[in-house]
Amino acid sequence: MQLDPLSGWCEGVQHCPSPNFNERPGGEVSLLVIHNISLPPAQFATGKVHALFQNRLDSSEHPYFESIAHLRVSAHFLIERDGTVTQFVSCLDRAWHAGVSVFDGRESCNDFSLGIELEGTDDQPFTEAQYRVLTDLTLQLQARFPAIEVQRICGHSDIAPGRKTDPGPHFDWPRYRAALTNKEGTQ
Repeated sequence: MQLDPLSGWCEGVQHCPSPNFNERPGGEVSLLVIHNISLPPAQFATGKVHALFQNRLDSSEHPYFESIAHLRVSAHFLIERDGTVTQFVSCLDRAWHAGVSVFDGRESCNDFSLGIELEGTDDQPFTEAQYRVLTDLTLQLQARFPAIEVQRICGHSDIAPGRKTDPGPHFDWPRYRAALTNKEGTQ
């Protein structure tokens, strides 16, 4: 996996372009937001996250889909349970992942952030493969966008408290931050 700084797309990962993006105002990328998602809830490797981000989710396939099929959302990346990475939006563009949000007094976090979805739920631990790939991807993003310092990496729950809970209590923030610090020192 290698981020192309000119296109904002990673080579060596699956590309599944989403129509749910637009131009990033000002071009600033200074925040990384970690999410979790599974469709249907708590079911993995269904391909339905891809369908949601491409506006192809069939609301008749599951009762939960009826409540979300109308949404026009996306993230830059999805890391599945086995560590497979899919990119939906160029890092140079604004994905629609944060919604109503505030970070450090600044609203509209989509304007200046990247969004990474981890396939999972609030109720289950994430996998070894996900932590490994998330760390590697984060380091590449930080190399390209140095304003994304460790203190500017947060969960969706941090920028939309009361509205969002992801990545949830099972996301191991100390482990992730330690892995970033350890790998930064070895590069």
